[in-house]
Amino acid sequence: MFAQLFGVISPILICAGAGLIWVRLDYRFPTDFVSRIIMYFGAPCMVLSSLTRMQSDMDAVLITMGLGMLTMSVTGLLGWLLLRRSRLDLHSFLPSLLFPNCGNMGLSLCLFAFGQEGLTLGVGYFTAMLFFQFTLGNFIYSHGQGSWADRLKSLARQPVIYAMFLGLICMQNQWSLPLWAANTTHLMGGVTIPLMLLTLGASLGQLRVGAWKMSLGFSFIRIFGGLAVAFGLCSLFGVEGLPRKVILLQSAMPVAVFNYLLALHYNRKHEDVAGIVVVSTLVGFAFLPFLMGWLMAA
Repeated sequence: MFAQLFGVISPILICAGAGLIWVRLDYRFPTDFVSRIIMYFGAPCMVLSSLTRMQSDMDAVLITMGLGMLTMSVTGLLGWLLLRRSRLDLHSFLPSLLFPNCGNMGLSLCLFAFGQEGLTLGVGYFTAMLFFQFTLGNFIYSHGQGSWADRLKSLARQPVIYAMFLGLICMQNQWSLPLWAANTTHLMGGVTIPLMLLTLGASLGQLRVGAWKMSLGFSFIRIFGGLAVAFGLCSLFGVEGLPRKVILLQSAMPVAVFNYLLALHYNRKHEDVAGIVVVSTLVGFAFLPFLMGWLMAA
């Protein structure tokens, strides 16, 4: 079990560590450029390729997507109540509790722990999170900044949304992509996870931790709160097997790095968000062996 667990976690640590070392050696890492490559090319191709090559039935993917959205909604509601009571800025901190890092870390773990079928289900959760992040997340961060029309235009420019709907249509009708399209999306989608992990490490190497106490509190709420909500919802709806494992895993991921980029873009409290991202990732790495050991043994 230890060798299997080490084989799952070590690629994530090594790839993220390579990105972190790269920036610590003062080599340039164009985080914004790489992030755009991922969001406009890599992620849409990976989503489309995974959904059209899927080895899971559509019901399992839809269950994973639906429970993922419901988990994020409940976690966000609890976070909203907590932030209101603590009198912290909702538009700076609520997305950190809502959106887990189910791309950089989550998809890698789904692939290494549960194979191609696990990756397909993980992509289902990931696309649900992206849809939420580019709709609800953008609306939260951009509150009071720009019109509704501008925010809807921003959503319409996200190719991953179209890739998700196209992939689901192909799944529903059991359509296959033409060979040239299938090979192209598979090739371009294959670079996404390595780039995500390198970007994760590089981003962590450039971020600075502000208030440790607040960052640690947010980290525990995001990771353990997300896991508790997902566990309760899976039990309530009777979700078992691999979909349950993927939902629990993705829901227990730390704060997504993309939250920092959005906070920076909309001039929110990005330095505090950066601290939350760093600390939650460290907490997540410390908790990973226990989480993965439990899920892989179940």
